[in-house]
Amino acid sequence: MSRRIPSLNALRAFEAAGRHGRMTLAADELNVTHSAVSRQIQHLEALLGVPLFEGPKNRLRLTEAGVTLLAGLGTAFDQIDASVRAVADTDEGAINISCPGTFTMRWLIPRLYRFQSDYPKMEVRLTASSKPVDFERDGVDVAIRVGDPPWPAGAEVIPLFPEQIGPVIAADLAQDNVGEFGTIPELHTRTRPQAWNDWRSRSGRQLSLGPRVDYEHFYFMLEAARAGLGMCAAPWPYVVDDIHAGRLRAPFGFVDSGHHYVALKRSRRNRKASLFCDWLAAQAREFQTSNPAV
Repeated sequence: MSRRIPSLNALRAFEAAGRHGRMTLAADELNVTHSAVSRQIQHLEALLGVPLFEGPKNRLRLTEAGVTLLAGLGTAFDQIDASVRAVADTDEGAINISCPGTFTMRWLIPRLYRFQSDYPKMEVRLTASSKPVDFERDGVDVAIRVGDPPWPAGAEVIPLFPEQIGPVIAADLAQDNVGEFGTIPELHTRTRPQAWNDWRSRSGRQLSLGPRVDYEHFYFMLEAARAGLGMCAAPWPYVVDDIHAGRLRAPFGFVDSGHHYVALKRSRRNRKASLFCDWLAAQAREFQTSNPAV
């Protein structure tokens, strides 16, 4: 079935005139003459068989048909613009980033203003996920994950930093117990149920704590630890700011968890994704240098 679509120039002329309410302003926007805009609109009206404007030349107003067409064209031009930006290999437009929710809140977002300052025309869209990434299914440009290979086939892997993990406790609670933690609740998260076992195995410590308390999300568990509700085993990037600020303490330090943070990027050419991954790698190097795990 063929589509009966007028010329794009005629549609652009009408959309600009209808949006501004004056043909002279439309002509200025399109960098053409007033008469050129007028001819395009007359051509469009003749093709459609309905008037789009009415009233005197100095006080034109849209007809009912004009109002309907303008509404549809505004949406259509927005969609065209978004589609062009999505495929254009530039540093403008949206980039979709997928990463674990707690990592996003505790590490990425506090640094993201630096990227936005360098690339103000790029819109970073964040999605929280720790699941194996499928670029086609998920529609993401870059995925940040923590774990071990193998990574998805066809993905370019950008190493960020190894993960260290250790028990953390609210500063006030640590001071009140002076190293005796036997009755303090042991906090767990369902998203990483083996964190304590992994830490005990890698540190060689057999730390005994009080009753086990489970939280659905990692950030719930961290907030509970900050509030003095118990001790949790947490990755260094998630608690570094709290430790520096004195809100949390790490009485046993941190050990390597065996996992690594990486950025995964589509292998196809994508300037926005490349710029973001380059920035991310630089932030990771700075983080490791200025904030070594204690």
